[in-house]
Amino acid sequence: MDIDLNSLTLPELKALNSRVAKAIATFDDRRRKDAMTELEIVARSMGFSSLAEVVGMSAPKGRRAPAEIKYRNPETGETWSGRGRRPRWFDAALERGDDPATLKV
Repeated sequence: MDIDLNSLTLPELKALNSRVAKAIATFDDRRRKDAMTELEIVARSMGFSSLAEVVGMSAPKGRRAPAEIKYRNPETGETWSGRGRRPRWFDAALERGDDPATLKV
């Protein structure tokens, strides 16, 4: 493939540059996808239902649903799911003597 770069305009050169940069950035991903497709075909031809069955992998799991909100700060409306580090407003409420049940949603 031989392109006469001297005959292209600046917008054409920029567009070409953008396409080349994208092709370079996605090169490994495209090769990996092609390899996986070929390996899936070989696995099926050998009687397996998928490549994952051959290598002993389970199917990819979906994303976890976001945690439900369990506590709400009555003053500001901030929320906390009860997971992870306790927020400052929750600790402050406990120090004031508030019952966590009063902060439940």
